[in-house]
Amino acid sequence: MAVKEELLAQLHEVASNPRKQLDSYLAQGKKVVAVAPVYTPMELIHSMGLVPMGVWGADVEINEAKKYFPAFICSIMQTILELGIKGEYDGVSAIVIPSLCDSLKAIGQNWKYAVKDIPFIPMTYPQNRKPEYGIKFTKAGYERVINDLTIATGQHYSEFALAESNKIYNEHNAVMREFAEVAATAELTAAERSDVYKSAWFMLPEEHTEIVKKLIEELKQGPKAEGKVRVLVSGILADSPSLLNIFDENGIKVVFDDVAAESRQYRTDVPEMENPLDALAHKFADMDNCTLLYDPKKSRVEYIIEQAKNHNADGVIVLMTKFCDPEEFDYVPIKRACEAAGIPHLNIEVDRQMVNYEQAKTMIQAFKEMF
Repeated sequence: MAVKEELLAQLHEVASNPRKQLDSYLAQGKKVVAVAPVYTPMELIHSMGLVPMGVWGADVEINEAKKYFPAFICSIMQTILELGIKGEYDGVSAIVIPSLCDSLKAIGQNWKYAVKDIPFIPMTYPQNRKPEYGIKFTKAGYERVINDLTIATGQHYSEFALAESNKIYNEHNAVMREFAEVAATAELTAAERSDVYKSAWFMLPEEHTEIVKKLIEELKQGPKAEGKVRVLVSGILADSPSLLNIFDENGIKVVFDDVAAESRQYRTDVPEMENPLDALAHKFADMDNCTLLYDPKKSRVEYIIEQAKNHNADGVIVLMTKFCDPEEFDYVPIKRACEAAGIPHLNIEVDRQMVNYEQAKTMIQAFKEMF
């Protein structure tokens, strides 16, 4: 097997079987902390000698979580709780859940009653994150997380360790940004591209960085994608195997993404400052262009159009997570901006419980025929 295929196979195994990865870390004597969407302070968790592992739910049928949530709530939240109730996260020392949307606020409280064996640690972010008072509020939230993690895991905080973890995550950010640019022209399927991003949630950053570095070199030397419909994909989540297979069957090439579970995670680095916890708080203040971050000017819309043009995208595909109010509110200005810029666009509803994407397949086939 060629090196490229070996590396992609490694990442696919992790992406498709996070429970196996969790068991591997536990067998090594490591303590794992689950991190919920969207911006959990993974640098902080990592610095305390813990393994931050993403929980974004899964494509499973929801039964037990229905006792805690109404039907009209994000299926990502529902399936996170469903997996927790069913023991899929057994062995995890704690779960950190931020409060960046109404659904995230609800899951934390429900978790305390539904999954009593795994402590819930809240991370409360300020709406006004950029002013000095907002940065102080964020730092205070991190200090609470440190205290709660110490109680839950017995691990302790060190400024020196956090400074090192900040560097490790900044390097991973840089590598993932480079991967995004290289993948835009390389011969790489949508499913393979997704595996690179999804696997990052279940691996230590230093381990993932080394694999992706090697993959980038292989992609640079390999063939370039030709004859594809180049698209920018936007949304919260874009990892459905069924939908990605439809992309690949129809020659849809993802040249850039504005996806919360993918590239949005790697845009902003931790700045260099004397106090690493201050630096981490400033990182959150520096973040922009995301549905879940307060922005009355909706600068994310302009960002999507700019990136679509920069990457010579033929069109924009919005993967709309069902019952995600922030994303739904953003779609109208995105649609108008695409039309004003003459960029074809497509809106596809996605849901963790969807098993049949035939309607999406028809829409994508029709979208492809436009080019």
